[in-house]
Amino acid sequence: MHASTQFLHSRRHALMLLGSSALSLALPAPAFAAADSPAVRLRALLDLSEAADARLDPLSAARQAEAAAPAFVDPLSDGYVAALKANKQAEWQALQAIDRSALPPVERIAYDVFRYQIRQTLTLFETGLFDVQRMAPFDPSFGLQVEFPDFVSGGPAPFATVADYERGLERLDGFAGYLENAVAQARRGLAEGYRQPRIVIENLLRQVDAVLAIPVEKSAFWSAIDRLPDSFGAADRDRLRAAYKARITDRVYPGYRLWQRFLKDSYLPVATPEPGRWAMKDGERLYAWELARHTTTTRGADDIHALGLSEVARIRQEMESVRMKVGFSSDLKAFFEHVRTDPKFYCKTPDELLGRFKAIEARIWPGISRLFHDRPKAPFTVQPLPALGDQRGTGYYRPGPPDGKSPGILFFNMSMLDTRPIPTLETLTLHEGIPGHHFQITLARENAALPPLLRFGSATAFTEGWGLYAESLGPELGMFSDPMQLFGHLDMEMLRAVRLVVDTGIHAKRWDRDQAIAFMLDNTSMARRDVEVEIDRYIAYPGQACAYKIGELKFRELRARSASALGPRFDPRDYHDQTLGTGALPMDVLEAKIDAWIAAGGGRQST
Repeated sequence: MHASTQFLHSRRHALMLLGSSALSLALPAPAFAAADSPAVRLRALLDLSEAADARLDPLSAARQAEAAAPAFVDPLSDGYVAALKANKQAEWQALQAIDRSALPPVERIAYDVFRYQIRQTLTLFETGLFDVQRMAPFDPSFGLQVEFPDFVSGGPAPFATVADYERGLERLDGFAGYLENAVAQARRGLAEGYRQPRIVIENLLRQVDAVLAIPVEKSAFWSAIDRLPDSFGAADRDRLRAAYKARITDRVYPGYRLWQRFLKDSYLPVATPEPGRWAMKDGERLYAWELARHTTTTRGADDIHALGLSEVARIRQEMESVRMKVGFSSDLKAFFEHVRTDPKFYCKTPDELLGRFKAIEARIWPGISRLFHDRPKAPFTVQPLPALGDQRGTGYYRPGPPDGKSPGILFFNMSMLDTRPIPTLETLTLHEGIPGHHFQITLARENAALPPLLRFGSATAFTEGWGLYAESLGPELGMFSDPMQLFGHLDMEMLRAVRLVVDTGIHAKRWDRDQAIAFMLDNTSMARRDVEVEIDRYIAYPGQACAYKIGELKFRELRARSASALGPRFDPRDYHDQTLGTGALPMDVLEAKIDAWIAAGGGRQST
């Protein structure tokens, strides 16, 4: 399960690291008054950077509300590349002029996060890897070809006024331009020797075929027309219906047909049969950067692979204990197959599944006050995944706007219910909702005192590491009393441990796809179809899957360090305040913050 923060993340941050059609998208370097304090100067710089990033983000809700900004920005265009590079160079120069030692604690953390992120992006430019990514643009898991339909059908794209709908037409035009440019960039990549794996192209083709099989007036792009406000006049309603139908028919669907022809006729015949980064030109350099970016550590592929094998062995022992406790006499592999195939472990209808999520949430809340001082004001809810469920993974969490009222939503894949095991639902709720992504993301968003960089930022290892750490809080919250729910928890933890092995196996150790699938089937109860979707996600989005377990282990390590150092003064509520109080951080920045908190004596200090 992954969060769309990058949702979350995930992909939006990845787009910021990939590469608009006008250099005017770049914002000027900031000018500061000599009398401004370092904190004021940093906040001004962060505000400028946040505005610049929003103007370049194709799915930015903030930019959708800014009439002067383009409705859509193509993240593969030359203008985007030039604007992003100019922005980050100007921000780096301005940051060097601010005295970090003179900053208050929160601003000091923001300084460190900002420096880390700018350095990551500039490194991409300096090494040439930025353009490598642009020439290998296809991602079936988090690409715009699937995220954009979600954005306009069930996401934050605004559709309340006639002006919103007019802007929506511009957005469709921009998206159609992106579809055309992605093909142009991929052609350039093929000419330069950059080829993505065959399985990536095959999965993309299936997605494109599925989109084109949907009638225009049933498509995600049309859904805004189905909910035209009653306040619109008849003339506006008729005009907008005609305009949207024309735009989808004449621009968007032809863009998907262009992908269909190009992928089938030009790319597929030359795509690499090997799935790993190692098989792509400059792939080993790129994978090292991707591991560093997602884990926010310097751990290499060999180290991560060994860690994964160790964790797999440890979790298997715990699974064996549960197997014996429930009285299953055959071996663990047979137990996995039992969970995969016994109908009692699966819901029959989406409503039954949604009801189970609600019941689990109600059982979690009573224990929250033992572990957390604060809780989000916004509610948490579960909704069906908006589009192409049979082509996608389990789902993702999306936060609402930071108004304290709009819910954070787990978009859950309701297709193929016979692959969504009931024993994993407690763990999924802890990870995606309470106290996982919903707490971590929404608490930061509701804290208006934080600079936007911390309030709305993301870091894969932190965000997904927290989600996995939140799963481990189940026993403290009174969960997993049912042995099968405990097994489901271990099964989900095993998935994250397996990811360390198979991601590095595929991209660094030359594993083929079948070897990776077999390893996951041997060590989890996941259905083969879900395993294939997971493995294909790792192939298309290298390194991201390694962040979960590495982040979780760091949270657990820091908690143990805090408890040991503080002794009777340690309170998990204080520790969680410290970890969540300044948003998503690179793990090194988090570690430095917790060490400083311990040195200051712990307690409920200001974050």
